[in-house]
Amino acid sequence: MKRDDCIFCKLANGQIPANTIYEDEDFRVILDANPASEGHALILPKEHYADIYELDDTLAARLFPLARKMACAMTETLGCDGFNILQNNGEIAGQTVFHFHMHLIPRYKNAPNNQGFLLWKQRGLSEEEIKAIREKLARQIR
Repeated sequence: MKRDDCIFCKLANGQIPANTIYEDEDFRVILDANPASEGHALILPKEHYADIYELDDTLAARLFPLARKMACAMTETLGCDGFNILQNNGEIAGQTVFHFHMHLIPRYKNAPNNQGFLLWKQRGLSEEEIKAIREKLARQIR
């Protein structure tokens, strides 16, 4: 299903012009309008899913092979030194557009925005806390 009020649905389906670098029946990959680096792109499903929790399993299975294909092609073409593949879910995690999308961000050694990108302060947990989390998750995932 596509949503008339979703800008990413419109971008993914060609209703709004975008700098498309790849397209197939399920996805459109476009250059980000406000890039973090040269070549920063977004993988957009053509159907509307708000986030990873709504994403269809079949589509999800096609997503990472596409991300890998794009990262390899972009690294070879742009000559970047590294690569971030990033996907945010929920406002607290940095999601600002609630249409599932994956960021492909080429990284360059001497780029001015390399400092502090995707860093977080590590939080120490006791072995007991780690064990309790592991057990809780393992029971849920089975």
